[in-house]
Amino acid sequence: MADRDPRSEVFTTVAWDGAARLLAADLHFARLRRHAERLGISLPSDFEGLIFEALAGLDLPGEAIVGDDQAPHLIKVGISAGGQVSLTPRINVTYPAELSAITLAAPIWDAGVRGTKHGDWQPYFEAREAARAHGADISLLVENDCLVDGDRCMPMLLDADGVAYHPRPSEGALDSVTLEQIRTGIEAAGIPVRQARLTIPMVVRAAEMVVLGSGMGVQALATIDGRRIGKPRGRLHQAATASWLARLSSAWQSADDWK
Repeated sequence: MADRDPRSEVFTTVAWDGAARLLAADLHFARLRRHAERLGISLPSDFEGLIFEALAGLDLPGEAIVGDDQAPHLIKVGISAGGQVSLTPRINVTYPAELSAITLAAPIWDAGVRGTKHGDWQPYFEAREAARAHGADISLLVENDCLVDGDRCMPMLLDADGVAYHPRPSEGALDSVTLEQIRTGIEAAGIPVRQARLTIPMVVRAAEMVVLGSGMGVQALATIDGRRIGKPRGRLHQAATASWLARLSSAWQSADDWK
């Protein structure tokens, strides 16, 4: 597939209850604004209302198959450079109790595009397919011997110093809406959350790793390229999961929140 213009679209993937509500819609809409500004895309003044209006006309893509630690459905919300809103629903997928990952080279875009959800997302789709082809659950993306992102998730590790570290958006990582929702809960459990360069030595010595995303929620990461990483499903996973479950029970929003 030919490369698309990154500045042709801005998008976000939002958890959907299958009816009229989106999870943390306010945070996703705020990120759409931030990323659109960086990409030079002018959003319709009432894009939030347009999204909820389009949501009302969607059919379910199928029966939900996930448990209560994940949202039942997902929607890719895209807004083109011309201001057209598009919604693409899909069923959420299940994950094993402990995930395996492979590493791939991270795609490189210019500074204005890096760290945004943009119109040239094909390398991320290809990374996802590469993981499947290698019998892994996800791909983690590496640049200059550092983890900077995941094919559909943000990696986070618990270091020996007791701090949970995640990649810096300034180095190509996305500003995770899932992390934004659960950071306070993780820190309330006694685990400070900080940005850092996730170097390979940090990853190798990590006490534990998790990955975060709107679809997967919080998942334990057990191996990277066949190498065992720490002890999965420990303190970080427990704290992050508890915070995520609280959000799943309380953070749904509908069109009424924008009237």
